[in-house]
Amino acid sequence: RSFAQSLLRFLGFIFWGIAAVQAFGGVLVILMLKNYRYLFQESYLSLPGWLALATALILLPTGVLAVSISVKCSRNKQGSLMYLLLLLFCLEISSAALARFYCIRTASQLESAMGYLVYQHNWTCSQDPGSSTVDAMQRKLQCCGVRNYTDWLKASASWHLPACVPKSCCKEKHSHCRGDLDHLEQLSLEGCLKKLEDRLCFAMLYVFWCCIVLSILELLAGVSNGILMRHQPFHDLHIL
Repeated sequence: RSFAQSLLRFLGFIFWGIAAVQAFGGVLVILMLKNYRYLFQESYLSLPGWLALATALILLPTGVLAVSISVKCSRNKQGSLMYLLLLLFCLEISSAALARFYCIRTASQLESAMGYLVYQHNWTCSQDPGSSTVDAMQRKLQCCGVRNYTDWLKASASWHLPACVPKSCCKEKHSHCRGDLDHLEQLSLEGCLKKLEDRLCFAMLYVFWCCIVLSILELLAGVSNGILMRHQPFHDLHIL
């Protein structure tokens, strides 16, 4: 019983720390999808992030109850803690499953959406639209094209334009770069698809592993609370 009390107190403090970690993961996913919303048609892709934020909020009273029960046992508090642990476990399993599924599913969707933006991009070698979503993405990620800069060569050929790339493919340190293929060292040759996939999967897998670790800790908290409940029977029902 003393070990269960100590473990429950320790887990209560851990829950407060993990609440901040979980909230960070949820905000990371939501902001990632908001910044690149023009590439994602489905709004429900941010659901793992919102579930992570809900989990973080519920973790705060859960930690308070765990610490309180470890100091003074109360049947009402123990029952409330078990209910919150069950609710959290359902939220985390759902969030982990969705995060893992979306990480795999969005790869093909990203490639088709980015390919459409590249081939529909209205530009010439001497122009730099600046406000275009493609240009904004290439500047932010320091990339060029979908898989690499050659995607722009195919696009320019379909528009019967000279072979070149937009100025947004230029590296930041080369201020005089005009997208000329004679100076490839001035261009970001890596494609945007791989970089964006890595960022999205990092955010999703961050939420996934947070949920898995937290689920294990909650099982330990549930077992510890169950041990304490065994040592405190329902005295008011003994008459039965």
